[in-house]
Amino acid sequence: MHPRNNLIEIFSTFLVFGNDRFCRWVTDAKLRRSMEKALQQIPQETDEDFWISFLYHQIHKSSSVRLAKEHTIAYLQEPCYWTAQKIVASFATTQYKLSDCFQIGITQVDKIFKGFNPNSGSRLKNYASTVFGLAIRETFRQRHEIDICTDWGLLRKITKKRLEESLQAENLPRDTIVAYVTAWSCFKLLYVPNKAHHSRQLSKPDNQTWEAIAKAYNSQTHQQVNPQTLETGLLACARAVRRYLYPNVSSFNAPVNSEDSGEWLDNIPANELDSPLTYIIAQEEQQLRVSHQSQINQVLIQALTQLDPQAREILQLYYAEGLTQQQIAKQLQVQQYTVSRRLTKTRETLLKSLANWSQENLHISITPDILKTTSTVMEEWLQLYYSQDKNQKAV
Repeated sequence: MHPRNNLIEIFSTFLVFGNDRFCRWVTDAKLRRSMEKALQQIPQETDEDFWISFLYHQIHKSSSVRLAKEHTIAYLQEPCYWTAQKIVASFATTQYKLSDCFQIGITQVDKIFKGFNPNSGSRLKNYASTVFGLAIRETFRQRHEIDICTDWGLLRKITKKRLEESLQAENLPRDTIVAYVTAWSCFKLLYVPNKAHHSRQLSKPDNQTWEAIAKAYNSQTHQQVNPQTLETGLLACARAVRRYLYPNVSSFNAPVNSEDSGEWLDNIPANELDSPLTYIIAQEEQQLRVSHQSQINQVLIQALTQLDPQAREILQLYYAEGLTQQQIAKQLQVQQYTVSRRLTKTRETLLKSLANWSQENLHISITPDILKTTSTVMEEWLQLYYSQDKNQKAV
């Protein structure tokens, strides 16, 4: 990929694919004018981290939300591309192209806007790469699951909460959703397949089972619905679940209305960015962030030293050597599930140390959102720590 060399390009251009590889950068004229005007006001600010912090402020605290988001989406093109390329290269076979993975990742920008906190010590590129990677891998996992399941196996596999979410995503009336969920509950209660058959390859219930399902449904709803109607309704549920688990991915710069011109970003009305002159980062606040980052390093390094030898070895092999869980299990002569369990347990131990430190020193209440952000920061730190350790040993 040809890198972007200046701030105007970094915050106003979008990549274009050709033959499933990077082709060129295309400039959004509106974003270029916006960035040029901002740089004219404070030309001395050439650090991209300053502009990311400024845009974050615009997104969350000003009237220029949409334009600031567009600038940030442009900025995130490169980390999304490299994350997608790394994941595609790590799979021996996959139906997804690089451009597919890029689009899956870049659709997560709203989640990044919501979850990123520049005061947490995490860089936006690192945080975004983690979110992109998780989204792409989760799509791979979900798509594999729903592809290999029959409709009946999928309906046996899902939870009530997932079914309700899927039906709500279809914008169905509440009464219809309740009816579908009731039918599914009767199906799951009365269709108990032979354990010798794999649940993913389940065939549809036999006639006797359908009669029992219809009888149970009619008893609960005081209606007279025949088995064929229930079968049709449950198949509609399965289709809704598949659409919910794997929605169609649309590009941010895809043509709209099936036309060759006009893009999604063009339809977002934009205000001018607030003057960056009004955005001042106090020196003491910057110094405090640096101090917190240093303390976080010390907390996690101390927590690492307190781990047992096997846990430290697994982290070394996983993060520094880049081995898979299966490769680690083979090298340590243990089961793969043992490696997976130890990795999860070790991450939880480190996360607890970091969360306790944040609560005691930063007076942060540990909520689920804070815990999720802290987990992302810790994961970035582990990757950076072990990559630096590996480089030092190589020298």
